[in-house]
Amino acid sequence: MTTKTIERIGNDRTGAGGQPLPFSPAVRAGDLVFISGQVAMKENGEIEPGGIEAQTKRTMENLIAALALADCTLEDVAKIGVWLDDPRDFWTFNRVYAGYFPNGGPARSTVRSQIMVDAKVEIDAVAYKPL
Repeated sequence: MTTKTIERIGNDRTGAGGQPLPFSPAVRAGDLVFISGQVAMKENGEIEPGGIEAQTKRTMENLIAALALADCTLEDVAKIGVWLDDPRDFWTFNRVYAGYFPNGGPARSTVRSQIMVDAKVEIDAVAYKPL
C-alpha cells in the first residue's frame, strides 16, 4: 500500500513590501514536481525593469531556482506553460528561452494573457523526478 503525500516546498517567500505570497514555489506529488508561475521578480519583490528580454532571463532564473528547491533542473522539466502580456514579444521571448534549452525543450504551451503585477511574462512548469 502506498501513501499519498504532497510536499509544499519553499513557501516562505514574500512579494513587494514584504507581503507573504500565498502559494508554494514548488510542490512535489509523488514523482512529479509542479512549479508555480514565475515572473521576473527580484529578491526585493520588485519586477525586473526593462523589456521582454531582461524579464525572460530573470523569469527563467527564478524558474531554475524554484526547481532547485525540489532538487530538480531544467533537464527534469516535462512541460512548461508560458503567458505573454504582449504577443509582439513572442519572437524575442523565444530567442531568449531557446538559450536555456540548447538541445530542444520540453513540451510547451504559450498564450497571451494580461498578467498580474507589471510582468511581461510568466512561466510555470511540471518536472518528473522519481523519488
